[in-house]
Amino acid sequence: MTTSLATGPRQANFLELSPDPSFGAREQRARRDAVEAIGLWRLCWTLAWLDIRLRYRGSMLGPFWLTLSTAVMIGSMGVVYAFLFHMSLREYLPFLALSLVLWGYLGTLVGDACATFTAVEGSIRSVRMPFVLHAARVVVRNILVLAHNIVVIVAVYALLHVWPGLRMVLALPGLGLWLLDSFAVCLLLGPLCARFRDIPPIVGSIMQMAFFVSGVIWKPSQLGGHEWLLAFNPFFSILEVVRAPLLGEFPSHLVWISAFAYSLALLGASWLFFLRVRGRVAFWV
Repeated sequence: MTTSLATGPRQANFLELSPDPSFGAREQRARRDAVEAIGLWRLCWTLAWLDIRLRYRGSMLGPFWLTLSTAVMIGSMGVVYAFLFHMSLREYLPFLALSLVLWGYLGTLVGDACATFTAVEGSIRSVRMPFVLHAARVVVRNILVLAHNIVVIVAVYALLHVWPGLRMVLALPGLGLWLLDSFAVCLLLGPLCARFRDIPPIVGSIMQMAFFVSGVIWKPSQLGGHEWLLAFNPFFSILEVVRAPLLGEFPSHLVWISAFAYSLALLGASWLFFLRVRGRVAFWV
């Protein structure tokens, strides 16, 4: 009985590695994987919450330490950069608060996506669970952290008496796009970084460069007539479709089109790659 339980997952994973599985067979297995993960949503929520509790175990404030550090950084940077950019604090601080909190989610998610499967290699080797569940675990964990940091944005708005109004509803489609992109990034970078362990540092360097060129700490309007060039930056477009409505502004049509185009390309690439390598992930971790 013990031998059967121990070899079952490995045998099942091995059987999926047929010499030349058809595209239809791979797609069927991947869809079944996704359906099983949806059925285990309670387990996904529990594991994500457990990750946060373990990360801040023994801490008095728990995840609110991250919220406190974010608030201090926004307050200090807001005063300095408002002076450097010759902007009023009431105009610049809400922009900076939103930008840093939203970028914090994007940057942390991409970093965690690289370790989607390598961080849980023990579970993959011992327990048979859908691979999509591990990606969902990363996404839910980062959403919970983002929810903690929203407190900073609300506090800045209340302090400066600045509210976006009903235009903030336009951020909902962008947030839905973020959710799909988050899963796609995990399913793309997770297997890729499990196979090639030198990719995470490269991804980290790319995200660091993207932070400075994507209009996070400076306003896009400062580029003047060259602002339209930012639509060719996928990080800016994905960020702006959520940030602009929360600032009471309308994202341009070019930003929306580019954001949907980049997201569609990411979803297609991640799904095709996941179909190709899903049966090998267990051997790469």
